[in-house]
Amino acid sequence: MQVTQTLLQGLKQEFTVVLPAGELSAKLESQIAEMRAKAQIKGFRPGKAPISYLKKVYGKSIMGDVLQEAVNEANRKIVDEHELRLAMAPKFDFPGGQGEVEKALQADGDFSYVVTFETLPAIEIGSFDDISILRPVAPVSDADVATAIDKLAERAREFEPREEGAKAAMGDKVTLDFTGTLDGVPFEGGTGGDVDIVLGSGSFIPGYEEQIEGAAAGERRLVKVRFPDDYSAKTLAGRDAEFDVTVKAVAAPKAQELDEAFAKKYGFESLADLQTAVRGNLEADFAKASREKLKRALLDTLDKKYSFDLPESLVEQEFSGIWEQLLAERKRGLDDADDQPEEATRVEYRAIAERRVRLGLVLAEIGQGAGVKVEDEDVTKALVEHVRQFPGRERQVWDYYVNNEQALAQIRAPIYEERVVDHIATLITIADKTVSREELFAEEEDES
Repeated sequence: MQVTQTLLQGLKQEFTVVLPAGELSAKLESQIAEMRAKAQIKGFRPGKAPISYLKKVYGKSIMGDVLQEAVNEANRKIVDEHELRLAMAPKFDFPGGQGEVEKALQADGDFSYVVTFETLPAIEIGSFDDISILRPVAPVSDADVATAIDKLAERAREFEPREEGAKAAMGDKVTLDFTGTLDGVPFEGGTGGDVDIVLGSGSFIPGYEEQIEGAAAGERRLVKVRFPDDYSAKTLAGRDAEFDVTVKAVAAPKAQELDEAFAKKYGFESLADLQTAVRGNLEADFAKASREKLKRALLDTLDKKYSFDLPESLVEQEFSGIWEQLLAERKRGLDDADDQPEEATRVEYRAIAERRVRLGLVLAEIGQGAGVKVEDEDVTKALVEHVRQFPGRERQVWDYYVNNEQALAQIRAPIYEERVVDHIATLITIADKTVSREELFAEEEDES
């Protein structure tokens, strides 16, 4: 085997490998001899089939295996001798074309190929003494607890039919049939029957519920609305629509006392116990939001702190995934991007891909240095939680992940990332900053 390095450029290294015909032929002869000793071929006594016959029938197939093994061995040797840390699987090129490959399969010539490796960059992590982050925190107030319990009461509220001819008021539940049209043409998703709406809940298009107020059972109304500009279905966003609505029933809310009986509906002995549980859940939600803000700030800091060449193959893979998701969202009318040129959008999303790759490599390097591990039982627990999101298809989803190492890695990766973040948090300076509930839960553009 002859190996010549032909390129060393950034993270890319290229080698030309020549596997001499003599070496390949010797390996072929060895495997043919091994086959002859074990094979039971019709027309020949065991172990007595002529070598020439075996070569003719099985030679090309065996040589294919010989070539594959020789290539794998050569690549392993290159990686070991040059201490390469691969970013992706190597890429191959065969300058001699199919003719040279056929000659090699016939043991009639040398086999040469060019292999290109893209390596991971060397990252000097250093210390984290220079990182100081403000962590937003918000206390859970009595008002927050009361609001949460009021929402529980609203969801559990019962209704009773109003007297005949009574007009619907805000807070009433109305049952509707409706057909929506755009420019007089019915549109997909615009028709419904026996649909319940609580007036004032804001569950329908802005302005819709207000136009139902005052209607009685059996009454028909023409409701005119405009879909919000940021409506999830882009085919409807910003457009005027009309709904032919028939009110089928009107029901008034029953009084809901926040007492022991109410608490017992949720499995608690007393209202105080329910309030304590609600407060605990809110505190967990607040803590989670606070941690997410801390994580975002930390990732932003790490992104600025480290600069190094990125493996183009990893960036391209990440960008392709982002772009495919964007195209899929556009097909479903869910993309809320502006009308900027596609090339500008590509530049924007490639920057996001580069950020993700950079942070992924940094976190991996930190985690490896710190000995961060994810045990199989952690992955199993996370997978169980994931599978529960697919009721009725649990076994199918479970089998998919268990039998697909790449898919299972998607379950493992977020766990690993969270543990690395937890590790870094012990090494940096964190100061808590009290903010309002609204500030804590304010959404930020997701680029991580």
